[in-house]
Amino acid sequence: MHDKNYQADARLSVVDPLDKGLGALEAPCPPEAIAALGWNLLKEDLSLPAAVLSQSRLEHNLAWMQRFVSEYGAKLAPHGKTTMAPRLFARQLAADAWGITLASAHQVRVAYAHGVRRVLMANQLVGRRNMAIVAELLADPSSEYFCLVDSPEQVQQLAAHFGAVGRPVQVLIELGVAGGRTGVRDEGQWQAVLDALAKAKGAVKLAGVEVYEGVLQDEAAIRALLQRAVRALQQLADAARIARSPAVLSGAGSAWYDVVAEEFAKADIGAPLDVVLRPGCYLTHDAGIYRSAQAQVETRNPVAQRMRGSLLPALQLWAYVQSVPEPERAIVALGKRDAAFDAGLPAPVAHFRPGQAAPAPAPAHWKITGMMDQHAYLQIAAGDDIRVGDMLAFDISHPCLTFDKWRQIAVVDDDYNVVDVVQTFF
Repeated sequence: MHDKNYQADARLSVVDPLDKGLGALEAPCPPEAIAALGWNLLKEDLSLPAAVLSQSRLEHNLAWMQRFVSEYGAKLAPHGKTTMAPRLFARQLAADAWGITLASAHQVRVAYAHGVRRVLMANQLVGRRNMAIVAELLADPSSEYFCLVDSPEQVQQLAAHFGAVGRPVQVLIELGVAGGRTGVRDEGQWQAVLDALAKAKGAVKLAGVEVYEGVLQDEAAIRALLQRAVRALQQLADAARIARSPAVLSGAGSAWYDVVAEEFAKADIGAPLDVVLRPGCYLTHDAGIYRSAQAQVETRNPVAQRMRGSLLPALQLWAYVQSVPEPERAIVALGKRDAAFDAGLPAPVAHFRPGQAAPAPAPAHWKITGMMDQHAYLQIAAGDDIRVGDMLAFDISHPCLTFDKWRQIAVVDDDYNVVDVVQTFF
């Protein structure tokens, strides 16, 4: 499961059941064929360390978020950069997602190759080859694509490229804040972009307005930005500047999606409107920064409070204890090459000794105190029952930076049977 250097295409193979490492992936392999192989994590059928997804928790999170956005009459375009796993994109679309959000032309091409036909690229599209990639995909009449614009120069470059190939590109004007990331800051920049769009002669079509509120940390400031976006969209609608029906109003990362839903639900521009929310980390959630963010959502949001349950961490890392060199230290075969460490180190949550009936909770005092490339330092207590060859499960913080370290990730049922394998394409 740990072949990170494998450069896969869009396919998975039915592999020799003796090849637990999934070393040669060629022909398409449906989930039922993978399940038929009979692999089980606790029987050591997978090479560790391994990233593992819980099937039941994925399904729970899919249903939870889709229900949440539906309560506000909004659409869901989950940010695919979190996982870059087309099989997970397919699950999200099957659960009624409006489309998939992505961040780069490369990611857009990967998604298209795996059947995604509506993409909101929550970024500026800049550069000849990047524009060419998108133009190639727009040759398919079933493909719908949006990117962001925040300067007249960018609009002019888009108009030149897409006008030359005769394939119009849809854009959303991005609103930004001083000291933030991209986006129009003031009225002068806003008018300059509108003027450039008017001169684009149909090669660049305005579809609506977009914001990314995650550059702000204060709820009042976030609400002010969102209200500004609603007013801007109303201004465009009143001036008949929007070329798409329904118009698009989009925002929401994984921390403030409830506030975005509340503010955008108030929008009434007198014309059809798609309110599109873009959280990505909800699918696998985590036990760190997004667990904390979700707790805040459930504290302040009445819809979340009414809903059954919460989002659940669905991604774990499993690794072996490979050395116990000191009474209060064990070394685990897990490191920075395997797990995100920018927002907190992995947390041990389960302990399993091969041959036992089931995993047990890890003692509360066990803690990762540091990581190297392939090793983690586990603080234990003298006399703890921990041995070389024991298996440990770790919860993580920040799923985005864990996913991009893996090329294959097992999906397991509640008995740790492997029921699917997803590939990532970073």
